[in-house]
Amino acid sequence: MSANDFEFQGLQTTAIHAGEKPDSTTRASSPNIVMSSSFVTDADTPFSAENLQGQTTFFYTREGNPTVQQLEQKLAALEGAEACVAFGSGMAAISALMFHQLKSGDHLVMSDVAYVGAAELMKGLIPSFGIQVTRVNTTDLKAVESAIQTNTKLIHIETPCNPIVRLSDIRAIAQIAHAAGAKLSVDSTFATPVATQPLSLGADFVVHSLSKYLCGHGDAIGGAVLGASDELSGIRDLLVHLGGALSPFNAWLIMRGIATLPIRMKAHEENALKVAKFLESHPQVKQMIYPGLPSHPQHELAKRQMRNFSGMIAFQAKDAQVVAPAFAQRLQVIHYAVSLGHQRSLIYYISTQEMLETSFALDETQAEAYRNFAGDGVFRLSVGLEDAEDLCRDLDQTMSIVGK
Repeated sequence: MSANDFEFQGLQTTAIHAGEKPDSTTRASSPNIVMSSSFVTDADTPFSAENLQGQTTFFYTREGNPTVQQLEQKLAALEGAEACVAFGSGMAAISALMFHQLKSGDHLVMSDVAYVGAAELMKGLIPSFGIQVTRVNTTDLKAVESAIQTNTKLIHIETPCNPIVRLSDIRAIAQIAHAAGAKLSVDSTFATPVATQPLSLGADFVVHSLSKYLCGHGDAIGGAVLGASDELSGIRDLLVHLGGALSPFNAWLIMRGIATLPIRMKAHEENALKVAKFLESHPQVKQMIYPGLPSHPQHELAKRQMRNFSGMIAFQAKDAQVVAPAFAQRLQVIHYAVSLGHQRSLIYYISTQEMLETSFALDETQAEAYRNFAGDGVFRLSVGLEDAEDLCRDLDQTMSIVGK
């Protein structure tokens, strides 16, 4: 079953059925978990992975697995992509994309604010291979254009970005990239395919951390790169040779999560909007950042680019250094923990000084733009599926006591 089998189906139907079909032997309705590392094969099957290109049967799970393949087909259908390669983590997916697209002497333009793992990769390891990296505030299209060099091969953006929920204009940046002979990759983890399909806006690659909204339950780690089939075949080679394979069991858990993704994202958005409005009017909150609010500086772009505003909120609080430990000790419903996109709400304080000193290493203009959103630090709140009234009450009972 190809991704295109569900090209004209509704989103929820695609989330449930794409990549799946009843087992031909048992007639099981749910997909099997094929927990086998190797597969019985014919005597003339090549031993080297390099000679297995185009083979339709399975050989060894690092090179391909039926359960992982089902997940890849489902993701490709949701993103409108020709192909997908699933990895053992989001960072494995990002790393494979970078090493496939870039070599010594090439130049990468990247969002100056992005997931810390990706930011640290581009600050340390990638330049050590002779690859130039320019970090730029990708909300500023002129800055993106000015960063382009003759050897620029890739622009990588994250929208909405982690942790300050700032947006970048995918369509406009795709045009800039293609005019320069470069490609555009978009980390769309915060948005999910329910909100945004970057390929339809001109992007060449989409990256997801499957551990977040796509899994949705905080119990499996995975990553994926999606795009054109010819590009993805090279990325799959890196998966095979660098060994970032996804466990079939995790693939099965993530598929199970995706089945409810559209209805979960609707509930995340509804809850986030209620919590954001509550926090925006709270006396202990200095600044509220949520794309679904008119107060977000890029609300109009969000309305054009996102069909769902997702469940990610960032906010500045008065006396944040006191509020953070109070949240960790007193919250009853919301967990004080990292990660995001789970059914349960998660909150964590992210210090601006720490980010600027360690992960981001921005110049003064970029740092000032970051501070315009984050101040001295932001609480990143992943709004879950609990009752919004309970979430507001949980936040209020801590902040109100601290504020007295």
